[in-house]
Amino acid sequence: MDTQFLHTFSRVVELGSMAAAARELNLTPATVAQRVHALEADLGSRLIGRTGRTVKPTAAGLRVMERAPAVLREVRDLRSVASATRLPAGPLKLGTTPVGMTGMLPPILRTWTQRHEDIEIYIEPAPTTQLYTRVLNGELDAALLVHPLFELPKVCEWRLLRREKLVLVTARGLKVKDVLQTLATEPFILYDRKVVGGRLADGYLRAHGIRPRVRFELDGIDAIAKLVAEGLGISVLPDWAVIGPVDPRLRKHPLPGPSPEREVGLLWLRGAVRAALAHEFHLIAQEHFKA
Repeated sequence: MDTQFLHTFSRVVELGSMAAAARELNLTPATVAQRVHALEADLGSRLIGRTGRTVKPTAAGLRVMERAPAVLREVRDLRSVASATRLPAGPLKLGTTPVGMTGMLPPILRTWTQRHEDIEIYIEPAPTTQLYTRVLNGELDAALLVHPLFELPKVCEWRLLRREKLVLVTARGLKVKDVLQTLATEPFILYDRKVVGGRLADGYLRAHGIRPRVRFELDGIDAIAKLVAEGLGISVLPDWAVIGPVDPRLRKHPLPGPSPEREVGLLWLRGAVRAALAHEFHLIAQEHFKA
């Protein structure tokens, strides 16, 4: 069996469309259809059926999908351990938060490509909660994320890269004489309380008895910062990493202590086949971001 055919079938089922799978895999729809038909011929069962413009797995297809992820992981692990070099073969499947993609990853990736040009990295952006689950499930080899507000299981390896204190972020033209008074009176852009930084910000405001005048609530530090820069409100955000100078339209003000902070680092599973790749990535990341 060609495992590429199994992978293609999995993407068709997960995306619900041969056309969508073709776009993701950079193949023609005809090639995707041929791969699925070849897999069906190999297994001797029809695996998908068409419902309007979407495709759905048959009963046999559902049973195959239950086992496909494990089979594909085992094949990928086998290829990794067959490496004749110090490190296992890649690719390294790396998850990252959106702000990590723009603020932390580029310099690390530049150094990685210089030292390990033959080891590819597949990057998948997602919120911290999704990244954590996908690392535990073995779907990602490692993830650059925010430490959850609970103790990590012992099967996980966690390496801290940055501590980010919460700060008040305002438009540069706004005069701030008293940070707490500003928080209580100015229109406020609330960082999503479902994420770690948002929970920390909400807890800080509650601890100081402040009920901000919430104008918007959303996830995404970069998006909130842009709204603040446009004068649409103020916010409390982690002092996030950026490449180059901070937007000149913004000002960051320290919060009266104690100021909460979030921890950003790299997470992977101990004993995983590509754990050595994750460790190597961490060593390079340390060179750029000292905890």
